Amino acid sequence: MQTTIRALLLIGLMASLPEPVSTLAASSGEEMAKLEAVYAMYQEYKQAFPSVDDIAPDEAAALFGEGRLQFVDVREPEEIAVSSLPGSIDKDTYLKNPRGYQDQTVVVFCTISYRSGVLAQELARQGVRVRNLKGGILAWVLEGGKVFDREEETKRLHVYGPKWDLAPADFDTLTFGWWERLGQ
Repeated sequence: MQTTIRALLLIGLMASLPEPVSTLAASSGEEMAKLEAVYAMYQEYKQAFPSVDDIAPDEAAALFGEGRLQFVDVREPEEIAVSSLPGSIDKDTYLKNPRGYQDQTVVVFCTISYRSGVLAQELARQGVRVRNLKGGILAWVLEGGKVFDREEETKRLHVYGPKWDLAPADFDTLTFGWWERLGQ
């Protein structure tokens, strides 16, 4: 059953591999500006976890397509319920048995990969090697990758808060209110 599900996800991913950035640049200056903003924010955030290895969305997509990568979504359940990367598992599932994924490249992510970078750094201190998705789910979709809700591909994305509302123009975005962000 697990093999069949993974095979179906791999087939779905083949159609969702990100386009090269140069193709996106030609199609939309606004999208390119958003992508540049996402990567600039990520570089700023990365100062909090400089020793963590990151991975670009296109490299992650290629490894996933080869069946050699496990995505781990570290966002809150409310965010994950809106959409996530193909084949991803949540942080709690991963943390229950990190050794169960040691034959895979484990890639953690969140909205822009700050929260996931902090987790990756914590795991590295424990001797667990993971990589952080550069620019998070925002970079993934801006680079052309697809996201899925519990049933199918979707154009909805939870972006945590207004500061990170940098999804492609054809996406509907949701955010936590200020009170919810305060409690996180």
